[in-house]
Amino acid sequence: MIEYIIGVDGGGSGTRVRLARLDGHELAQGQSGPSGLGLGIERAWTSVAHAVTLAFRAAGLEQPPLQRMAIGLGLAGVHNKQWAASFIEHNPGYAAVALESDALTTLLGAHAGQPGAIVAIGTGSVGEVLHADGSRHEVGGWGFPSGDEAGGAWIGMRAINHVQQVVDGRVPGSAFATAVIDACGGQRDAMQVWLAAASQTTFAQLARLVLEHAATNAVARTILVDAGQQIALIARALDPAGTLPVALCGGLAAPLSAYLPAELMQLVVPAQGDSAAGGLRLIRKHLQEQ
Repeated sequence: MIEYIIGVDGGGSGTRVRLARLDGHELAQGQSGPSGLGLGIERAWTSVAHAVTLAFRAAGLEQPPLQRMAIGLGLAGVHNKQWAASFIEHNPGYAAVALESDALTTLLGAHAGQPGAIVAIGTGSVGEVLHADGSRHEVGGWGFPSGDEAGGAWIGMRAINHVQQVVDGRVPGSAFATAVIDACGGQRDAMQVWLAAASQTTFAQLARLVLEHAATNAVARTILVDAGQQIALIARALDPAGTLPVALCGGLAAPLSAYLPAELMQLVVPAQGDSAAGGLRLIRKHLQEQ
């Protein structure tokens, strides 16, 4: 018998879960490491399991067997159908699993299941829209390293490309460049080692330095202005008529809002809930349909 439902938001930087009773009454939250499918199926389930354990601990409850829980997950990387199928196959024992992209669960959480659009900007980026007729479609979300414009990894890659040119003497240095170089090893050989091991999560960590230096460095500011333009392109592709509310979600949504075009800001509304809340909506709907 299912007693608890869990909503999960999993990406390249971290995993957040919401724990609720079957009736939807929320009890607690938990947070752990990355669970984007591009980082590996086993790692994703491990991160989810740790976050769930922390949520039960926060609620002051003994964690029951997995067979008494149902879980709805919005994970980065679900666009890769092979990864998604493998993730479901490796279900460690939950009574029910509903898996969708983190874009869809973010959309469900942001507009409480009503029509609207979202652009989620975290380690990666993706947009999703739900129309009044129930149809929906996704924009972006192509994944690291070829897509995810405006996401933290994209910003970090722009930063590291700049400092490579600084190290070579192709462009002048700056306090911003020095900060990024130091974060990546401090000199060319160490930077090569850093690059060889870098993941989307590692690149995304450099976004903080870009944000910190944007007020005083033209290169850093240009990276963020370009990110703002990319977010606007995603929003326009989702709803060309500009009639639906747009919620900006994810860890970089607030920091990047200062770099968004004014016409986009006129459509922006606060998100009513996060992707983990959308995960709860997803699993409740899944159970009702069953």
